[in-house]
Amino acid sequence: MSWKPLRVLSPRSILPASAVMLVLAAGAAAHANKPVPFGDRVAGPGDAGATPVNSESLSSADLDLRVGPGLEAFHRQTGEQAWSYRREGAEALYLAMAGDNAIVVWDDGLVTSVRPGDHEVRWHRAVPGLADWLRGDGEPGADKRTDAQRKALAQQRAAAALHTVQRDGSPWLALVTPNLTMGLRDADGDLRYNDKPAAGCVFDPLRTVHTDYAVLVPRTCANGSGQPASGAITGYRLDNKGWAMSTGPAASFKVLDGSRVEITDGPIVPPKVFDTKAAAPETACGSLDAPFAAVRPQGGCADPSATPAGGDPAAQAPPAAPGAPVAADPAQDAATAPDAGAPAGDRPAAP
Repeated sequence: MSWKPLRVLSPRSILPASAVMLVLAAGAAAHANKPVPFGDRVAGPGDAGATPVNSESLSSADLDLRVGPGLEAFHRQTGEQAWSYRREGAEALYLAMAGDNAIVVWDDGLVTSVRPGDHEVRWHRAVPGLADWLRGDGEPGADKRTDAQRKALAQQRAAAALHTVQRDGSPWLALVTPNLTMGLRDADGDLRYNDKPAAGCVFDPLRTVHTDYAVLVPRTCANGSGQPASGAITGYRLDNKGWAMSTGPAASFKVLDGSRVEITDGPIVPPKVFDTKAAAPETACGSLDAPFAAVRPQGGCADPSATPAGGDPAAQAPPAAPGAPVAADPAQDAATAPDAGAPAGDRPAAP
């Protein structure tokens, strides 16, 4: 094994102290000017430089959150601005809460999760095709839209694209565009699923709805000649593979409560209710499947055995109120009345 003695630096090889300081200063300046990932800037009130700030920890209930041009937080009690989160070259379009965290959709197709209490940016996710759909470039009439109309369209579509699901304290979110839907876990932004529509079909974000358990995404399809064909609706959850059902091309959806959605599929087919918690449709009362139904209608069904028989007038008569006169039986009165056949004037008077 060879061994070499330590090299002794000569005085000429040692940098002067002033040069060392210049190198360190240059490195610090380069680090300070390094672009922040995704252009993130968090600032306090009136801080035009948008440098990171430290503030007391607050809960989301203490703050009034707004979008435009970034995510702006104001104290509820005083109305004063607490902090502002912005991204260089991007504008915030829509905000939704996933538990205690704020989810923001930006016009460049990025989605961001922010914890309002300490204004920490938790994660970013880019959604392929979202920015193009928000802008609506190339669509019929797009070149005639005013700036105000373009912004209004982008805000409407951003709200349709983002759906937050408050599932048992573990919220997640879905991003829906015509050509892609994605499911993200809010805890860390992890991608849990992504799905594309079948050939000849597109998802319809503007008709998409969500409950506390699932997101229901309709899709519309066209045949070879471009005419509308039967569509479908797909339900997405993070704890199972979801489900799908066929619908007409213009079915509508109404959220009834935290788990149930009413599906109306034209004037001929009666509306039906789907329970997203049980992942099954409600079975209508009176149907042959009612005794074996996985999901019964809200409030249950009446028991036919408890209904009085239709041919029993006595059973149909409501019970008399206490103290109310009881209606007499005409047959009984005729049989028991004294001198029933005598003229009325010949009957004995009551005492």
